[in-house]
Amino acid sequence: MIVLGLTGSIGMGKSTTAKMFAEAGVPVHDSDETVHRLYAGKAAPLVEAAFPGTTSAGVVDRAKLGQRVLGDAAALKRLEAIIHPLVRADADAFLALHRAAGAPIAVLDIPLLFETGGRDRVDKVVVVTAPAEIQRERVLARPGMTEEKLASILAKQVPDAEKRRQADFIVDTGQGFDAARAEVNAIIRQLTGVGQTGH
Repeated sequence: MIVLGLTGSIGMGKSTTAKMFAEAGVPVHDSDETVHRLYAGKAAPLVEAAFPGTTSAGVVDRAKLGQRVLGDAAALKRLEAIIHPLVRADADAFLALHRAAGAPIAVLDIPLLFETGGRDRVDKVVVVTAPAEIQRERVLARPGMTEEKLASILAKQVPDAEKRRQADFIVDTGQGFDAARAEVNAIIRQLTGVGQTGH
């Protein structure tokens, strides 16, 4: 089974691209969705122990947790030390399940793949990209997003050009969804040698 790492900077269209892989029948493991699930389950008591008062009714309150860790590098490291191994274990179980089921490809959707050393966990990397002005437009349209927030997020992410340089495949969402879907299907075809039809 080929493990594809799917990544891309904020606002590049990574989630949309992940959906395209799923629609083409490829199993996709979504790190963000896993974190949501962990915050409502296994991770909640661990987060509460590390950051008292950040959960209610056994679920992590993301706003309260955000106030505690954002802008505090040490606190963020402590949170990541709790969450990252849980997400990784969840992904490993996902891969084992689909490997046993005989899936030819599985996708790990890892937002910070290069930033967290995830390159060694995947066989090939797909980087989702778009022109910088489209990226800015998309991100600034999000509720509560400001120029300053965007600048601080981008400062923490490996630059898009560097990600593209390290990619095995690139999906450009700046050309519209049909073009991106065609690129996704071409990647699947190339990796499986199977003709992909469908709309």
